[in-house]
Amino acid sequence: MKKVMQLISWNVNGIRSAYRKGFLNWFQRQNPDIFCVQETKAQMDVLPHDLLNFQGYYSVFSSAEKKGYSGVALYSKVKPLTVKTGLGIQKFDHEGRTIIADYGDFVLFNIYFPNGQMSDARLKYKMEFYDAFLDVVETYDREGRNIIVCGDINTAHKEIDLARPKENENVSGFLPIERAWIDKFISHGWVDTLRLFHPEPELYTWWSLRTRARDRNIGWRIDYFFVNERFRRHVKDAFILPEVQGSDHCPIGLKITL
Repeated sequence: MKKVMQLISWNVNGIRSAYRKGFLNWFQRQNPDIFCVQETKAQMDVLPHDLLNFQGYYSVFSSAEKKGYSGVALYSKVKPLTVKTGLGIQKFDHEGRTIIADYGDFVLFNIYFPNGQMSDARLKYKMEFYDAFLDVVETYDREGRNIIVCGDINTAHKEIDLARPKENENVSGFLPIERAWIDKFISHGWVDTLRLFHPEPELYTWWSLRTRARDRNIGWRIDYFFVNERFRRHVKDAFILPEVQGSDHCPIGLKITL
């Protein structure tokens, strides 16, 4: 009998803030098999005990050296065979952006990709991170592994993926160079799972808090689940959960069978 698994990914924009807004209650109700969190903005020593030790889940955190910045976390009902934090490159790994969990049947990359809006230097850093990630993930692909990649990619791929493409074509997150990298990634045999099931517009995962954009659904789709072509047949559904509050991003989900 095939096993169905639900994976959820969510940029929480501060896990302690989300915690105060009912994060654990929502987590318990959603009951995913694997939960990937981005932008935790916290070192482990400041987190509440029940965030670090959520009943029924193995958890691992990768925090940035800089306090209150970046960070990713993984909660899993099944303990992975191995877990790596980072890409193995110090200039990226000190920002706590990557968890790679090997489950045997598949390898899961939980990643918070850099934002390039702060400066030209950060855009350069973002593009270098993209290329370093691609080198690492494709070493697993060449080994014949099934791979899932999830997280905040920080780029809307196509015009359908944001409400106002023309107004943002010179803004990092929708620059031609960033969009071209996603084109390259997909051309290497990676699948944007949401678009397997939902070709329609107005599906967004991030909204600006400054302009109350969520009320008007003036958003961007910058959070993704990708799989390699080899694993595509295991994907049974992909979805977003825009009704879930607590962050400027909403959770996204994937259902797979093994």
